[in-house]
Amino acid sequence: MTGEITFDDLNLSTSLKNALHDMGITRPTTIQAKVFSEVMSGKDIVGIAQTGTGKTFAYLLPSLRQWKFSKGTAPQILIVVPTRELVNQVVEEVEKLTEYMNVVVRGVYGGTNIRTQKDIVVQGLDVLVATPGRLIDLSLDGVLKLKEIKKFIIDEVDEMLNLGFRHQLIQIFDLLPKRRQNLMFSATLTEDVEILIKDFFNDPKKVEAAPSGTPLEKIQQSKYFLPNFYTKINLIKYLISQDETMQKVLVFAGNKKIADAIYEEFEDDFEDKIGVIHSNKSQNNRFHSVNNFKDGTYQLLIATDVVARGIDVENVSHVINFDLPDSPENYMHRIGRTGRADKDGNAIALVSEGEMENLKNIEELMNIEISKKELPEDLEISTNLAPIEIPREEIPELRIKIPKREDVGPAFHEKKEKNKKVNIKKRKADVMREKYKKPKTRGQKRKRR
Repeated sequence: MTGEITFDDLNLSTSLKNALHDMGITRPTTIQAKVFSEVMSGKDIVGIAQTGTGKTFAYLLPSLRQWKFSKGTAPQILIVVPTRELVNQVVEEVEKLTEYMNVVVRGVYGGTNIRTQKDIVVQGLDVLVATPGRLIDLSLDGVLKLKEIKKFIIDEVDEMLNLGFRHQLIQIFDLLPKRRQNLMFSATLTEDVEILIKDFFNDPKKVEAAPSGTPLEKIQQSKYFLPNFYTKINLIKYLISQDETMQKVLVFAGNKKIADAIYEEFEDDFEDKIGVIHSNKSQNNRFHSVNNFKDGTYQLLIATDVVARGIDVENVSHVINFDLPDSPENYMHRIGRTGRADKDGNAIALVSEGEMENLKNIEELMNIEISKKELPEDLEISTNLAPIEIPREEIPELRIKIPKREDVGPAFHEKKEKNKKVNIKKRKADVMREKYKKPKTRGQKRKRR
C-alpha cells in the first residue's frame, strides 16, 4: 500500500528522522503512511489497525512533529491506555523518538505509590501516558493540570471498554479543554466504540489500515486437534524439542488458573527459561518476566489476554493459542505478536472439542480456513484430565425445615417481686420504722424539778 514511500517523503523534522535512522526504520507501515497527513491536518481521527501494524508510531510521529516547546509544566499531549504494561511500552517509544528533542515524557498508572507519581507530575512534563483511573485521581487531586492538552490520544480503546473503563473515559473527556484534537486507535469498531465516537468526537476521519478480520501477512497459521490439557502440554514440549526455531514462544491461556497450570507443567523442564504473567501477578513480577522474555533469557512466556496488550516484543518466533479466545478479534491480537517488523511469524492453535465454535467464528472472521496439521505419530496422547478440566459437582441446596415448637411460652414473663416498681410514697418516719424495727424519736428531756 505504501509502495516506495519512505519517512523522507513525510513532513518529519530532522530530529525525528535521526531517531528513526538510529532505530533502523526507513519505511512507514500502511497505517503510519495513511494517518500522518490526516493528523497533521488537525482533524479528529479514528484509526483502525491490528496489533503489530505500527499504530503506536502512527499517532506518535505526527503528534511529536506538531509539538512545540513551552515553558509551562503542564502536558500538551495526553495518551490513555488500558494497562500499566502498555504505559511503559508507549513511554519507551516516545523516548526513542525524542532522542534529539527536548521532550519530557512520563507514565502514571495504578497499583503503585501515588505520592511518587504526584512528584513526577509536579516537576513538569510535555507528554503524559496514563491509565484512566490514575489519571483521574491525579487530576481531581489538583496536582495534574489538563488545560494545556492539545492532543488527546486513546490507544486500544476496544480493550479499554471491554475492561469496563467507559465511565472513566467519559469523565476524562469532561476534564479536558474543549479546543483539542482527539485521536482514537482500535483494532475493532464495536458498538460501544461507535457510541463514544459519536458523543465526543467532532466529525472524525476514519482511517483503516486493514479490515479487522484480515489475517496479518507473513504469519503462517496452523491448528492441531487435541483431546485435553495434558496432550496439549505434550505437543508443545514435542514441538519445541523438534524445532530449533522456537526460541521465543508466547503461549496464550484462557484465564489465570490455566496460565498457572501450564507454568507448573513446564517449570521443571525449562527451569529459569520460562515466565508467566497475568493480573494476579505483582507489577514488578510482570515487568521482570516481560523484560526477560525481551532479552532472550526466557524462551517461553505464558500470558493472558488482559496483560498481553502491553507486550511489545521483537522477534517472537511463535504464538501458541493454548485455548482459543471467545472473541475472534482477540485471536487477531494474539497472533499479531509474531511476524512483526517485516519478519515471518508462526501462529499455532491447539483446539479441543469444546472450542470448535470459537474456531468457526475465527475462521469466518478471517474468511480463511486455518491449515490443519496431523499429530506426530510418537506424541503421547494423555487419557487423564487435569484438575482444571474436571467439572465441579454441584451440591444441591438443602433446605431444612425447622420444626415448630409447641411448648414455647409468651415472649414476656412475670417480673420477680423484688424487681417490681410500685409508686407508693412513704413518709420518712415509716421508712425509718421499717429499717430499725422501732420508731426513731429524739429522747425527751427531763424537766428539772
